[in-house]
Amino acid sequence: MTTSQGSLGRQLAIGAATVCALAVLCAGAAGAGIASIFGGASPPSATATGTIPAAMLTLYQQAALTCPGLPWSVLAAIGTIESDNGRNDGPSSAGAEGPMQFEPATFAAYDTPTPPGGVNPPDIYDPVDAVYAAARMLCANGAKGGADLSAAIFAFYADPLVMPTWGGYPLWLLGFRLGEVGITRRLTVLG
Repeated sequence: MTTSQGSLGRQLAIGAATVCALAVLCAGAAGAGIASIFGGASPPSATATGTIPAAMLTLYQQAALTCPGLPWSVLAAIGTIESDNGRNDGPSSAGAEGPMQFEPATFAAYDTPTPPGGVNPPDIYDPVDAVYAAARMLCANGAKGGADLSAAIFAFYADPLVMPTWGGYPLWLLGFRLGEVGITRRLTVLG
């Protein structure tokens, strides 16, 4: 690699990081508005009850209660996008596993305490363990109190190589909405 190629690569990386940082700042400023997008404690739509298995739907709702401000529909949208609600547990080509498609190390960071109905030791493929771990991760990264759902979703998809796409573009390239574009698409029919 030439010096100019290395410099260009660094500049692109700095540019991408700047866009992401600005996105987080903008999303944080819009916290209340974003919380309204996700529907809060709204009841499931007919599409949600027809698409999500009843046990998973109940699980998303119960796990969301452990993090006030985290709408159940965010967990449902992630579970729907990642594994079709446990129907395709992976592993993915990126090494993500289970119904919420965690990298094993990330799951290990959020897998305890064992939730009611979970297995001991926690298992990345157990729906109860995986959904509660996702709720803990989202809560720790901004969902608590609805403070910054954008940051929480972005943290879930922190690696742009594993972030879902919309319209052929990685969600992190789509500006201030970060992961919310794909999540919002699911929420409009789920929540």
